[in-house]
This record gives sequence, C-alpha cells and structure tokens, in this order.
Amino acid sequence: MAARSRSRSDLHAGDPAPLGATPNPGGVNFSLYAPHAESVELLLFDDVAADTPARTLQLDKTDHRTAGYWHALVPDVGPGQVYAYRAGGSRQAAAGHRFDPAKVLLDPYARAVARYDRYRRLDAAAAGDNVRASLRSVVVDPGDYDWEGDRPLGPATERGLIYELHVAGFTRDPASGLAPADRGTYAGLVQKIPYLVDLGVTTVELLPVHAFDPQDAPPGRTNYWGYSPLAFFAPHPLYSRRDDPLAVLGEFRDMVKALHSAGIRVVLDVVYNHTAEGASDGPILCYKGLANSAYYVLERDRNRYANYSGCGNTFNANHPVAARLILDSLRYWVEHMHVDGFRFDLASSLTRDRNGEPLLRPPLPLAIQTEPALAGCDLIAEPWDAAGLFQVGSFPARRFGQWNGPFRDDVRRFLRGDDATIEPLMARIVGSPDLFNHPQHRPSHSINFVTCHDGFTLADLVAYNRKHNEDNGEDNRDGNPHNLSWNSGLEGPTPAPAVREVRRRQVKNFLTLLLLSHGRPLLWMGDEVQRTQRGNNNAYCQDNPLGWFQWDKVEQHGDLLRFLRGLLRLAADIPQLQQDRFWHATSANEQGDITWHGVAIGAPDWRPQSHSLAWTLEGERPQQRVHIMANAWWRELTFALPELPDGLHWHRVVDTARAAPADLALSEEAARLDETTVPVSWHSIVVARAR
Repeated sequence: MAARSRSRSDLHAGDPAPLGATPNPGGVNFSLYAPHAESVELLLFDDVAADTPARTLQLDKTDHRTAGYWHALVPDVGPGQVYAYRAGGSRQAAAGHRFDPAKVLLDPYARAVARYDRYRRLDAAAAGDNVRASLRSVVVDPGDYDWEGDRPLGPATERGLIYELHVAGFTRDPASGLAPADRGTYAGLVQKIPYLVDLGVTTVELLPVHAFDPQDAPPGRTNYWGYSPLAFFAPHPLYSRRDDPLAVLGEFRDMVKALHSAGIRVVLDVVYNHTAEGASDGPILCYKGLANSAYYVLERDRNRYANYSGCGNTFNANHPVAARLILDSLRYWVEHMHVDGFRFDLASSLTRDRNGEPLLRPPLPLAIQTEPALAGCDLIAEPWDAAGLFQVGSFPARRFGQWNGPFRDDVRRFLRGDDATIEPLMARIVGSPDLFNHPQHRPSHSINFVTCHDGFTLADLVAYNRKHNEDNGEDNRDGNPHNLSWNSGLEGPTPAPAVREVRRRQVKNFLTLLLLSHGRPLLWMGDEVQRTQRGNNNAYCQDNPLGWFQWDKVEQHGDLLRFLRGLLRLAADIPQLQQDRFWHATSANEQGDITWHGVAIGAPDWRPQSHSLAWTLEGERPQQRVHIMANAWWRELTFALPELPDGLHWHRVVDTARAAPADLALSEEAARLDETTVPVSWHSIVVARAR
C-alpha cells in the first residue's frame, strides 16, 4: 500500500463553498457535507488504474471544518485527478449514523465517476477495506468544452412528440448497422438521429443517464434501465466509447449538441427519489457514509429506511442539504450539459417530509419550479410513488407537466372492450380537464401515453393477458399484474391470421387515440415497429435483445411506421390540437370546439354497455373539421356523418381496419364518403376530414 501522508503542507484550509471538487488557479477545492463525522480523509489516486491511493490527506477539525462542511484546498492537482473519501464517526444506526471508515466513498457532487471495471457491490455488513473494489470520483472543469454556440432549446412551442428511449438499448442491437464500438453509446445515438427526425420526434426523454449501479440487480443480471443512481452530476460512463472519465462528458455533450442541431430537445429521466445504497443491508457507497440522516428518510426506528420508492430507501428531498444537492444537480445539467428538461421519477415521493408525510407546499418541487436557471426547462412529474401517493392533476407544483396514468388506463379499458368506459374516455380525449382543473393548468400539462418503459410494450399489450417475467429471476413476482391488456384471443406469438389481424388493428387504434387526443403524446422506444419483450413487463434487468430496440423490425413493420408518420402529420394539421387551451363542447345554444356523437349525430351513448363514441373537432372554418368514429365492439357499427356546408365532403383519411396503404391517406387519394353514414368495422377507428 502506498505511504499515507498526513502532512498539512499537502493542503490548505480551503472553503466550504462550492460543494464538490472545484478547480481554481490555486489547485482544487474539495468540500463535502458530513456534520456528524468525527474524521474525514481525502484519498488521491495517481490514475484510474491505481488500486490504492498515492496520498491520503487527513482533514483537521480545526482547519478544515466549518459548521457541517469539511473542506480543503489541494494546490498541486487539477482536472482529471481521481479521488474519494473515507469518513469515521459513530456507527450507532439507532442514532441515524452509519459511518464506516473502512469504506471508500464517492463525492455526492462528483462530476465524473470511474472504476466500473473494478467495482464490486458489497452489502453493508462486508468487513474490511474495499478500496480495490470501490468506485472513484474524478475532478472536472465544467467549462472545458466548446459548445460552438449551442444553447438549450427553451420551452417547446409546439405539441410535438416525446420519444422515451434508453441510450444504450436504442443502438445496442447488431442490426443497428453501427460499428461494434459505437453500439450502446452516446455517440451511437447521434448516428440514429436521422431516424428520429424522420419519425417526427421533437423531444427525446432519456432513461436515466446519471451514473448508476449496474450491479443492483438479481444474481447474474444487470440493472439495465438505470433506476439505481449513484452520482447525480455524472453522466453514466458505460454509455461512452472511451474509458477516459473526462471524455465521457465530451461524448454526452456531443450527443446533446447534435440533437439540438436536429431540432430535438433533450429531457432526462432523473431519479432523485432513492439511491443505489438500498435498505439497511445495502452497500455504503456515498450518502450513507457521510450524512445518512440528512440524505434519507428514516423510520422511527432509525435503523430502518422509509421505502416510498419501492427500492429500499427514500431520498430526504425536502431536507435543506438534500434539496440543495438536487437543485445544484439540475442547474448543472442545464448550465453545463445543456439539457432542456427533466422527467422526475416517482415525483410524489419528493413531496414528503422527513417523517414521510405529504406536504401541501413541499419546498423542493416549489423551489424547482421557481428556480431562474430552470425557467426555460420542460419539467415533467411522474405524479405518484410506490407507497400509494397518487397526485395526477394535483401535484403541488403547478408548472410541472404530469404523466397521465388515467389516460393510459382509460384508453386501454375502452379498446379492450370493457364496460363503463365512454365518459372516462371523453375526458381523456379533451386533455383530462377533470384532472387538470387548476386555473394554471392547460392541456399541455397532460403527458398522454399508452405504454412506457414500465410495463408492456405496445406489441405485447395486444398479445398477452398476463405478465411473463420469468427471465428476471424472481419467479414472475416482479412487475405490475394490473396491465389492462388483451391478448386478442391467444397468449403470445401465434401464426393465426385472425388473431394477428386483431392485434394489427389494436396497435393502430392505440396510436390513433394517443395522437388525436388533446395533450402531449409520449411514445415508448420501438412501439412504432412492434418491438416485443415476449410478455415481460419489467425488463429493467434485461440488457440483451429482449430489452433493446430491434432494428430488423424497421423494415419488417414499415407499414406501421408509415401509419405513425402519417398520423403525426395529420395531428400537426389539426389546429385544435395545437391550441394549448381546453376545448368547449358544443351545446344546444352554442357551437363549441368539439361535438360529441354516438352512432347517431349528437347522441353519445352513455350506457355502461356502450362501446362506441364519435366526435367532431369543429375548427374555425368548416374546411378544418375532423370527424372521428371509434368502435370497440365485436361487430361492425354504422355511424352517421355530420352535415357539411355545400361544396364540402367528408373524406376517409384513417381506417385502422384496412391494410396498408389503405389504412391512411392524407392527400388527394383519400376516398370521398358520399353517403350520410359510414360503416366502421369491429375494433377499429375511422377518421374523416372535410374538404
């Protein structure tokens, strides 16, 4: 082991602010929060490959501690310096402390993380020095990059399409056509930007890219999705082509810059609700070993962690220190990484106090929405947590857009053919004003989706009645059993033409309702090409073809791609969908923005056993009218068409029952409907436009 240097000549007092490792003309200032620590050591390594520190600098309580902050200025180091900490103190878990001076700790403000190739996840009870198996922090100069004039794109001015994707999984498939070194990387995603542009994507929502613990998974498997964060400032290094920790930042920034050049915004899925350190038996990697009771919500028994995340612990987001860390992280990703927004995983957990009680005015979410550096950001909440707190429409920070779980569920129920679905569906079509009923709310607050990373893919939603998660190694106990899916007659893959036909229709039905409803639509990676996970609705540990984008399906399902692109063009050409205000329904006394029908004009069928609905988007001029007829019943229904002024006729632009290319025709090829009624096949949707 290298000699342990404790000489005060190795370091100066330094400053408590800013937190983290900050290069300056005098060296690097190191600062971290550990108010109850009795000792702190700063470990300096010669390089990433070094197993042991070249220097271990003991911080002195008198010279290097101010209030709860430990700090030091090291004069002879700079960007690229590899470092870590050890902290000693009371190990009384009953007092909320978990100090272990044998454990090497990451800096909570680490801008880069290294040594994933040597890292080994050890539980808290593992005794002895873990320095050889630990992760390391790396000093970064945040300003060392040429952005070439790039800036965050600012708030979206168009409705657009949010495309949720996994950075690595999007290009890891050999059929992607990328060189092996580029697959699964930030650079690989750059090469697929033309596909995103051609599809019509305006925002990518990236599954977690904060450095996370890939070993937080069942034995023999990998935490693939990344919902196991370690460092809230560092891009995940395993998504880079290069081993150099500083090069990882450049590659991430290159990706952001390239997406911006294509007009695509970058939203990060951020996991501030828990960390990879897990429950009481979980590893001591960072926060536990520095300020356990500040960073985590603890039970009355201080030895136990409150688990509102479903992942073993809950970040104490409304503690002043934890809240500052989150705000600093958000500012860093905007100011130095140029991202355009954030989707907050299990955001309702961020509204709880230190006792786990929901707050009416939670400090952190309110601070986020009023932070000037985030004023131009897209803020999106997943407005629930794993302990039953459900806040769709009532998330207390009103500026946040919100994932609309009821949209997903009500559309699934209707298209599955459930009873009592008409009234809920009507509310979802018009932007869910029943949920988003605060004066500050608009339709754009509703992030509409029918599938996402969490649950069935769209292809599996119409092919499986039950989840099939055996590959996850947990005896199919994981994953939500409540999927509101329908297998169309047979479970799983089948060559049966009749079943395949139903599934084809249902996929197009889901896409049609998603894109022609008010609000912002979100599409999960690969749903446009029938990507399947073979019934696995929780593929978080499937870093293999099961969880990857399947590029061979792009050509195989080109007809569905064509259909989706056409729907996006149709939606962009409907003025009502672009207006960010709630529609007014036509009444007996006043023409509104939308008129409701059943199979008969002006007569919606409200009965519980009804399975059909029609509506007209009126437009400011008759030429802008769009009429949509949805039949979720088991037989063909005949719908009446509204009257049009002389010289205008209805034209069929979408019919999900028809095979491509007759399923969508936006141009002069759209068939004129000369009758006063139109047959709509079982389990299908027909859209007509006035012309």
